[in-house]
Amino acid sequence: MPVTYCKGRQDRIDYTPSSNVAAGDVVVIGSIVAYATFDIAANVLGSLATSGIVDAPKASSGAIAAGAAVYWDDTNDVVTTTASGNKRCGTVTPDGAGADGATKCRVLWFQA
Repeated sequence: MPVTYCKGRQDRIDYTPSSNVAAGDVVVIGSIVAYATFDIAANVLGSLATSGIVDAPKASSGAIAAGAAVYWDDTNDVVTTTASGNKRCGTVTPDGAGADGATKCRVLWFQA
């Protein structure tokens, strides 16, 4: 499940991928965790968003509370509250808590 932009200001960085990137894909570049809002073809300059409010996929098991710090798990393509081995990507919004069994939560995405 891709990240889906909802609202808010989006800061952007230039990015030229070596392979195609689909809208909603999360891209990790060192400590930067960004997401594509448009498709970017391989070897073509595009841009990635580094902020905004997004609906992000989460594992269906376990809840993530409003206000929780979340990290991008690049192996499983989900947000998690587990910091170890993952990159900080934001905070769950007051209206975006992800209950146990839910497959997404709303995140105020930012660079730590």
